Amino acid sequence: MEQSIDSNKKPEFAAGTDPAFIPLPGLAAPVAPRKTEPESEAAPETDPETAPELDEAPEAAAEATDAGADAVAGAEGAEDGPVFEISDRRGSIRVAREGVRFTLDDQEADFDWSEIGAVEMNPARFGRRFTVTVHLSSRRWFNAEVEAASRAQLKEWPAELDTVLDAYFEES
Repeated sequence: MEQSIDSNKKPEFAAGTDPAFIPLPGLAAPVAPRKTEPESEAAPETDPETAPELDEAPEAAAEATDAGADAVAGAEGAEDGPVFEISDRRGSIRVAREGVRFTLDDQEADFDWSEIGAVEMNPARFGRRFTVTVHLSSRRWFNAEVEAASRAQLKEWPAELDTVLDAYFEES
């Protein structure tokens, strides 16, 4: 077996191995059109006294992260069931009745329980990173990482995630 030592040589992908591969420069993948709401059906007006200020939202989010408010929400209601939700300054992981949701900056990935084949968790051995990997039945997987505020918090998350997975995830 040959191994190339040249670092300038880039691997070549083909459409058979990467469905998102576009072989010719200048071509772009099709993008679904965004649905826009007519102005008459725009968001309802809110009372300025009861509505939170726009400038307070980022500060409140930063304070919640700094205070270590990223934790697992227990049983919210009888029909809702347990929810596992953790986040850091960039991303979040939420496991609930609807499925699993990964968020990183402004990107989201939602996975329904019907399409999930397995869920894997991996707390870092030396750091504070907690990784959750969702394996789909179509032989694809997606993962998300969240940084814990402390090592003690990192040690609690696997047991709490396990409790929520036991409530919603059924093995075949």
